[in-house]
Amino acid sequence: MDGKALRTFCLNLPGTSEDLPFGEDVLAFRVLGKIYALLFLGGSTLRVNLKCDPHWAIQLRAEHTGITPGYHMNKRLWNTVIQDGSVDDRLLERLIEHSRECVLAGCSKSQRDGLLGKSV
Repeated sequence: MDGKALRTFCLNLPGTSEDLPFGEDVLAFRVLGKIYALLFLGGSTLRVNLKCDPHWAIQLRAEHTGITPGYHMNKRLWNTVIQDGSVDDRLLERLIEHSRECVLAGCSKSQRDGLLGKSV
């Protein structure tokens, strides 16, 4: 997956917005105003920070050379995924969706229901 495909995948997830809060070289994807993915622009290899369940994060790091503790993030809760060939596109999509779910879990039920279009 390249950066353009990753951006399209994220923007197709309900309620996703994007911005450049840290300058022109880091694209943030948000849901309900909270960041769930940081895509590092520029560089020859795709790198993206994603939130992750701490236990699964450790397992992923052990199984994939392209998954490391989150660059400039809480190393327990965030991973950096580097497209070095050890992470296939389907796993990357699953990790993006998982990151978004982790962020949504920290939002109130009324916020989540609003995102899904449910009456409160």
